[in-house]
Amino acid sequence: MEANCLRLRFNLPATSAASAAARNYRVDRLPIKLRHLPSPFLRLSSSSSSSLIWIPKSTSSDADGVVTAPGSDLAPVPACARTFTAWDMASLWVGLVVGVPSYYLAGSLVDLGMAWWQGVATVALANLILLFPLVLTAIPGTRHGIPFPVLARSAFGVRGAHVPTLLRALVGCGWYGIETWIGGQAIFLLLPTALKTSPAASSLIPWLGTSPLEFSCFILFWIAQLGFVLRGMEGIRELEKYSAPILICLSLALLCWAYTKAGGFGRMLSAPSRLSGAQFWALFFPSLTANISFWATVALNIPDFTRFARSQKDQILGQAGLPLFMGAFTFLGLAVTSATESIFGRVISDPIHLLGQIGGLPTTVVAILGISLAIVTTNIAANVVAPANALVNLSPSAFTFRRGALLTAFLGIAFQPWRLLSSSESFVYTWLLGYSALMGPIGGIVIADYYLVKGMELDVSALYSEDPRSRYYYQGGCNAAAMAALVAGILPILPGFLHKVGILANTSGAFVAAYNNAWFVSFFVSAIFYLILSSPGRRSKNA
Repeated sequence: MEANCLRLRFNLPATSAASAAARNYRVDRLPIKLRHLPSPFLRLSSSSSSSLIWIPKSTSSDADGVVTAPGSDLAPVPACARTFTAWDMASLWVGLVVGVPSYYLAGSLVDLGMAWWQGVATVALANLILLFPLVLTAIPGTRHGIPFPVLARSAFGVRGAHVPTLLRALVGCGWYGIETWIGGQAIFLLLPTALKTSPAASSLIPWLGTSPLEFSCFILFWIAQLGFVLRGMEGIRELEKYSAPILICLSLALLCWAYTKAGGFGRMLSAPSRLSGAQFWALFFPSLTANISFWATVALNIPDFTRFARSQKDQILGQAGLPLFMGAFTFLGLAVTSATESIFGRVISDPIHLLGQIGGLPTTVVAILGISLAIVTTNIAANVVAPANALVNLSPSAFTFRRGALLTAFLGIAFQPWRLLSSSESFVYTWLLGYSALMGPIGGIVIADYYLVKGMELDVSALYSEDPRSRYYYQGGCNAAAMAALVAGILPILPGFLHKVGILANTSGAFVAAYNNAWFVSFFVSAIFYLILSSPGRRSKNA
């Protein structure tokens, strides 16, 4: 790798100011860190995999119509700066999986009537299915060193890519609000009993849908978390590194407690399914889709991370553990949730409420610290990077990563996450299924474009060009085929969604079935529609 770094050359006009800056930049320490560079940044040349082009950090075109990536965070990562190993990728997924939403999703399946083994099988199968689009989307990120907003330009156009990236950002904002609400509930748990039973905690604000005290705890955690969020990924790198093993230890401690209180695994997992055969299958397919939707967001912007991977082998091996990680953590969540029926006489699927039932100040404090750690690290990696990059991509003059992260945090409040988490049904059937109708079409189009339309060949320099002659400029910067395919994937899901939220009183069974399988339907409809619209003549022009 070091030799490859030393062979990199700068393709610059001899008289440019950038050339002088390049000559003065010493490549004496490897790997090269992009953040060490001044305002200009490096971009891979399309003419050679070992060649770099120095591009000023501005939005003006040069003589060739080449514009910069909107902000240095979107610049292609040179081979010598790709340092993520398989272990790094696996650690990222451990840190993402071990968290309250994953536990809550597992507990929701028991709450809806599944036996523990049915829940584990559903989650493992969903993540095994998701692994394929996850790896397929990750490959171009590793191969070309580009993030998701840039990859999306290949299918949607250099300007049309704003649509999928902003849709992904919108869902990230919703998840940010959910994670922050969970953190606020953790603070609420630490409050004295007298305060938690006061009118401020028990009375709801009608227009808000929650109590003043719970909302105050939410805002308090929102403010406390903001300090970490504004520092970005670099500011919590060490915190991210150590969070995964700490959270695993705390999770295992919770499992041991449930084992002891329930009198062993036999009694813990003895709760049978409360569903008949027909009821199970009616629940299975929406639950499968919901579990796929759970990580469908990261499956879209996974190039934001895999562009730092050393090789395709590293990123594939690192991500192959996702079904195992989710299956293991789901078993833990389902086992503990099933045990609560034996211990407390009722199912408690929310880990925050469970911690409140366990009691004991030392136990509660340790648990709250673990939950806070999980929330901060997950929110940075999964729910801030994509929205912030999307906003920088939208307007580099108006947004920096920090401003994008701040707007993400404010939009997280607007989503009113307490309503999304009000019940297992609203979390699974409204939130997870609802946004899968947005993530599925985007994933189908991006994968179909890269593998079937473009033949895994991209002109990286053209992805950063607004020259109307560029192959990714299409018509006015947008690819009409991709836009039409996106709409085609969403439309079959829309009636079922409107019926679910109460806007439509009745709809046909076909639309209900489409909504219950929203990710599958939208993914394949958009992919097929995009392939049909991308005729051979159009392929030869835009490939």
